[in-house]
Amino acid sequence: MQIFNIASEINYYWGVIILMMIGFYIVIGHSNLIKKLVGLSIFQSAIFIFFILMSKVDGGTAPILAEEYNIYSNPLPHVLILTAIVVSIATTSLALALVVRIREEFKTIDEKAILEINDDEF
Repeated sequence: MQIFNIASEINYYWGVIILMMIGFYIVIGHSNLIKKLVGLSIFQSAIFIFFILMSKVDGGTAPILAEEYNIYSNPLPHVLILTAIVVSIATTSLALALVVRIREEFKTIDEKAILEINDDEF
């Protein structure tokens, strides 16, 4: 049974790595700003899942339970991830507002077209 748990944990880490690489590829490979934000969001979610996976303790319980348990799970990573989720929502909404402003100014949200417009102005 212990071997199965180790194998499934390794699969979880591989899943996180795949999610990270998908998000990274979207950020690097696409020139559409909205797609870049979606890729960044996927990448951030993979990081959140990674930290939650790292904080899991086999047989650990919440530290508020009775004293008969000796193995506790640390709640600090979960609190930090909750805070990071709130910050990521705020930064994503700010980035979307900036994309709207860029769209109004340049009439496009394609990064390559914006760079060409800037090169033509100078």
